[in-house]
Amino acid sequence: MADPQPIVRHALPAAHWPTADAAARSRLFSPVQLGPVRASSRTWVPAMVPWRASDDGFVTPDVLDWYGRFADGRPGVLVVEATGIRDVPSGPLLRASHDRFVPGLRDLVARVRERSGGETRLLLQILDFLAIRRRPEKAKFFARFLSITRRHHDAVRERFGAAAAGDEAGVRARLATCDDDALRTILTPREFRDYAFGFREEVNDLHLPHIRDLPRVLPGLFADAAARARQAGFDGVELHFAHAYTMASFLSRTNVRDDGYGGSATGRRRLPLEVFAAVRARVGDDWCVGTRYLGDEVIAGGSRLDDAIEHGVAFARAGFDFLSISKGGKFDDARQPHVGEAAYPYTGPSGHECMPTVRSDERGPFGRNVPLAAAIRAAVRQAGCTTPIVTAGGICDFAQAEAILQRGDADLVAAARQSLADPDWWRKMRLGRGGEVRRCIFTNYCEGLDQRHKQVTCQLWDRDFAAPDAATVPRSSDGKRRLLPPPWQP
Repeated sequence: MADPQPIVRHALPAAHWPTADAAARSRLFSPVQLGPVRASSRTWVPAMVPWRASDDGFVTPDVLDWYGRFADGRPGVLVVEATGIRDVPSGPLLRASHDRFVPGLRDLVARVRERSGGETRLLLQILDFLAIRRRPEKAKFFARFLSITRRHHDAVRERFGAAAAGDEAGVRARLATCDDDALRTILTPREFRDYAFGFREEVNDLHLPHIRDLPRVLPGLFADAAARARQAGFDGVELHFAHAYTMASFLSRTNVRDDGYGGSATGRRRLPLEVFAAVRARVGDDWCVGTRYLGDEVIAGGSRLDDAIEHGVAFARAGFDFLSISKGGKFDDARQPHVGEAAYPYTGPSGHECMPTVRSDERGPFGRNVPLAAAIRAAVRQAGCTTPIVTAGGICDFAQAEAILQRGDADLVAAARQSLADPDWWRKMRLGRGGEVRRCIFTNYCEGLDQRHKQVTCQLWDRDFAAPDAATVPRSSDGKRRLLPPPWQP
C-alpha cells in the first residue's frame, strides 16, 4: 500500500473579480439551455440539506427564508435540498411523497420567484434512501440483533469449551465478552460491520423482499414525486443518483445483484434508466429532468471515472437534460460512529473528495473535481450529445469559474459552500462588486453541523457584528448562531 500523502494546509487562492462590463461579457453570466428550460446564467447552487423542514417533512417559514436568501443572489439555477419520495418518517427533511406536501412546495417556488425577480430556475432534488441504524451498544447487539447460526456455536465451543455453546443465550453471552480482534475472526464481515458501525441495508440484500422489489417500486415513486414538483411550479427535478443513496448504489460496481439489475454496467444502469423513463413519461418532454451522479466513488471495489463516462454517455443518449457531476460521499469508508450514532458518509476518504477542505494533499481543494466533469463532457460530446455538464468542488472565484467554462471542462459551475458563505456572491460579481464577497474558508464548519443534524449555518455569518439585522435575525435552536447570512444592499 502506498504511503499516505502528507497533509497540506492551503491558503485561499487570490480572488479575481470582474468589472460589471467584464461579467456581462463572460461565459459564466451567459444563458444556457437545460433541455426545455433556459437558465439566465451558468451559475448553479447545488442541493444542501439545511435541517429546517418540519419533523414530518413540510416546508416551514425557516425553509422559505433559507431559499429566499439564496434567491437574492439570483443564481441561474437553484436546486432544493434532497427531498424524499417515500411517505415515511424521515426527520426534518423535505418530502414530495404525498399531495399534502404540494402546497408548501408551491409556497417555496413562489418565494424564490419573488426574491430572484423571476430570474432563477428552480429544481427539486428527489431521492430514495435505504435504512440505516445507529451503532448499537455491544451488549444489546449480541442480545438482540445478531442472528445466531451454527458457525457462532462452533466458534464459542472452540474458544470457550463445549459447555459454553449449549444454548443460544449462552452463545450470545460469550460473544459479548470477546474483544474486537476476536470478533473479527468469529463474525462475518457483514455481521462485524453491523456490530461496529450499525446495521445498514444494501441493494444487494435480495433476501429482504422490499430490497428485492426496489426495481418494481422506485420508478413509480420517483415519477409521482416529480409530478408533484411540476404541480408545485418547479422548473424541473434533479434525480439524486449520487453519494450514499439507493440509486447511486445501483450504479456502483459494488452492486452484484443477479436479477438483471446489477453485475454488468448495463445491469447497474437498468434501474436508473427505468426511473428516468418513468419520470419523463409522467412529466412530459417540456419539463427539465436531469441527474446528479458520481464521477468517481473513491472506494475499494467501487466505480471509477471509466464507469462514470459510460454511464454519462448512456444518460445523455437517453435524453437527460443535464448531468451534474459529484464525487465520493459513501458509507463504505466512513469513520466509525460513536455508540448511539449513525455512520455519516462524508467522514472518510470518499467524503473528503466530495467536500475537500483547505487541509488536503498537494493538489488542494480548489477545483479538485473538475477533471471528472471534463472527461465526462468530452465523452458525451464525442457521442454526439450536447447535454450540459455541471461541475462542482472548491469553486470560489470568478476567474477560476470562467476558466473552467472557457476550457470546455463544463457548461455550468456549481458552488455550495461559497454560496452558503455568501448567497449574494453571484450578484456581487455581476454588478462589479466582487470585492464585497464574503469568501468561504473551506473548513467544513457547515458539514460538521450537518453531520450532527443541526441547522446548517456558516461560521462567517456570526462574524459580521455590525450587521443591521443582528437584533432581529432568527437564531438557531440553541440560540447561538444566525440562521441567515447578513443582508446585502445592492
